[in-house]
Amino acid sequence: MSVTTYYLQITDIAQLKAKTESRGLQVKECTTKQWEYNRFLYTWVGKKWRWFDKLKWSDEEWQAYAEADDLRTWVGYVDGSPAGFFELNQQAEAAVEIVTFGLASNFIGKGYGGYFLSEAIKSAFAWDNAQRVWLHTCTLDHPSALNNYQSRGFQLYKTETGG
Repeated sequence: MSVTTYYLQITDIAQLKAKTESRGLQVKECTTKQWEYNRFLYTWVGKKWRWFDKLKWSDEEWQAYAEADDLRTWVGYVDGSPAGFFELNQQAEAAVEIVTFGLASNFIGKGYGGYFLSEAIKSAFAWDNAQRVWLHTCTLDHPSALNNYQSRGFQLYKTETGG
């Protein structure tokens, strides 16, 4: 099966087309780093979208990743229940990657995605005055993912197709 990967970026916070209606979604940063929680969120949110890459990681690899100084994690909550999460990775040259972004199955299609992504972009640009926020998605992701990213202001800068 051929998979197409799309690389997108925003190079100025002014490009953000924020969705401001939260529909009750509360976004909170996990300021106490707990690698087990990152692993849980990755497994829980990602299983539907075939997020398998990190599932083979050892506890030590998860801990090194999730508790690194250049990684921050946010969780979205609806009525006290976790609804999704995103991870930001600070990189060289004032760039921040949205490494992971997703909603759990029960919360997809309820109008949370645009607001949640807007909060991820704002959080990324707020981190040490970032000048570029980027991410990648692919054809295995939710059918509306690419549209959501572009609707919030992301611009496509590279596409790769492979099997």
